Amino acid sequence: MIAVANEVPQFSVLGIAGPGDACYDWKKTKATFERVAREIRDIKLCISTNGLALPDHVAELADMNVDHVTITINMVDPEIGAKIYPWIFYDHRRHTGIDAARILHERQMLGLEMLTARGILTKINSVMIPGVNGEHLIEVNKWVKERGAFLHNVMPLISDPAHGTHFGLTGQRGPTALELKTLQDRLEGGVKLMRHCRQCRADAVGLLGEDRGQEFTIDQISDDITYDASKRKAYREVVARERGDHVAAKNQAVATVKATGSGKSLHIAVATKGGGRINEHFGHSKEFQVYEASQRGISFIGHRKVEQYCLGGRGADATLEGVIAALKDIDIVLCAKIGDCPKDQLAEAGIRAMDVYGYDYIETAISAVYAAEFGSEPLAATA
Repeated sequence: MIAVANEVPQFSVLGIAGPGDACYDWKKTKATFERVAREIRDIKLCISTNGLALPDHVAELADMNVDHVTITINMVDPEIGAKIYPWIFYDHRRHTGIDAARILHERQMLGLEMLTARGILTKINSVMIPGVNGEHLIEVNKWVKERGAFLHNVMPLISDPAHGTHFGLTGQRGPTALELKTLQDRLEGGVKLMRHCRQCRADAVGLLGEDRGQEFTIDQISDDITYDASKRKAYREVVARERGDHVAAKNQAVATVKATGSGKSLHIAVATKGGGRINEHFGHSKEFQVYEASQRGISFIGHRKVEQYCLGGRGADATLEGVIAALKDIDIVLCAKIGDCPKDQLAEAGIRAMDVYGYDYIETAISAVYAAEFGSEPLAATA
């Protein structure tokens, strides 16, 4: 962790999510947290768990100043839970069926209530499984709101047979992007929703989508390394200035959209590497961030993962077809650069692509597009 902190100034949170369940393998989890807290004092600590063993360790998590806890809760009805969890191991024995789901449910609710009582922020992860718990997650949202959860992240099931999971091997499909968005929209007004989750690996190091874990293997790290906080301090100062600038630009953009007085909406997909800017080439994108601009303002509504269209300087027609299919309900694509061929094919599918706002803040560009679309004067693009 010291090597990572020295070389990755963005590193601000250490989360333990496995292997297995972080609360079940508690001795190793606790030892890791204690050493990191002792040697890297400006790192926030968090933990992810299925909640079964969580109540046994809430007091220790509070004592270690763990910043927040993520609990995966996919049901509050044991009959539905039995379709998701075939068995659990609790109190030194294996439980199956509805009995297993009931125990897991009770332990999850108890753990959540205990965390709330101690002022520890709790995020709930739920996996949407069509035909199993899709509708039921509305009830899950109500239960966790009543018990103090501050954020609810509803994720799509990933059921690739290659992963060897039960749902993957039985052919259970994951939700479509529209199904996921529809459910998330129905949950508005409950626990605050997290729509930007990208389901990164538990062992990832670095920024989302840019895993640097291979740079920090044991054979590459010196035994006598010491922590240097100077790089991280300088980086945080730069980030603070950029964040302030971004907030001001976002507020102006939202005001511009609202001022149009239009009751219409636009769905806009953005190619971005992060930083709140349109800074990715269309052909290099492996995912697009999707926003909705309407009278309510500018809202982030999710991600669309795609296969990278351009490899080695050439685009693959079959891949482009897949990208277009993933963006079928999108009105406009904003990117840093796009070639004539993909731009024309997107247009044939009713999707306009623009690269004139490359490297602008996302919200600033969206407000300019929206204002131009619905009759107001467009904003000038900013650097």
